[in-house]
Amino acid sequence: MRTVTAVAHRGDPYRHRENTLASLRSAIRRGADAVEIDVRLTLDGVPVLLHDGTLKRLWEQDRPLAALSSDEVRGLTAGGVPTLADALAATDGTRVMIDVPGHPSLREVHRIVDVVRQCGAEERVYYSAGAQTMLAVRAADPSAEIALTWTTLAPPRPGLLDAVRPRWLNYRFSLIDRALAARVHRGGHLLSVWTPDTRRSMRRLLDLGVDSITTNRVDELCALRGL
Repeated sequence: MRTVTAVAHRGDPYRHRENTLASLRSAIRRGADAVEIDVRLTLDGVPVLLHDGTLKRLWEQDRPLAALSSDEVRGLTAGGVPTLADALAATDGTRVMIDVPGHPSLREVHRIVDVVRQCGAEERVYYSAGAQTMLAVRAADPSAEIALTWTTLAPPRPGLLDAVRPRWLNYRFSLIDRALAARVHRGGHLLSVWTPDTRRSMRRLLDLGVDSITTNRVDELCALRGL
C-alpha cells in the first residue's frame, strides 16, 4: 500500500483528553506525521486549543470560551487547555494542522496566524476549515499552506480555488470514492480525509489513493500502512 500522511485528530483522544499537550505528545510517540488541533480565541485574544465553543463537554464548566480571559480558562481547567504557543512548542519538529472551528472574524484569524509566525512555525503549520475562514487565512498569510475543507460532492468553484490556493482538499471520509479521488488529483490537489477510525475504512481509503488520513486512532493507521 502507498504511504499516506497519518494525522492525529486532536492528538490521541482515546488515551488522553483531546486537544491537550498530553494527547498531542502521545500521538507523536505513536507515529503521527502530523497532529490536528482546534484553535479558538479567549476574550483577551489568546489562541487556545478547544473544539467546542464552551468548556462544558470536556471540562464540565458551562462557560463560553469567548467570554473568558485566558487566566480564567487556566483556572477553570487547572491549566488543562493549552495555548497555541504552548502546543507549537510541545510539537516542535512535527507538522501541525490547525483547524479553525466556528465562524471566526478576520481579526481572530489574523491573531492565530500571527502567533504561528511569532513561534517560527510557519513551515510546519497548515490550516484547515471552510471557504470563508481559509480566505481569511490566505489574506493573513499569502504563503500559508491550506487544506480547504469541502463537505459536498459538487466541486469547489474555480474562482474559489484561485482565491484560496489550497494545497489540499479536505473531505469527510464517507464521501470518497475512486471518481472523487481521481478528480481531486486531476485538479492538482492532494486529497485529505477525516475521520475514519476502523481498519476497514482506513484500508478502503488507502486503496483509493488518498494522500492524508486524519483519525482518532493514529496508531492503527500507522500499523495498517506499514503492512
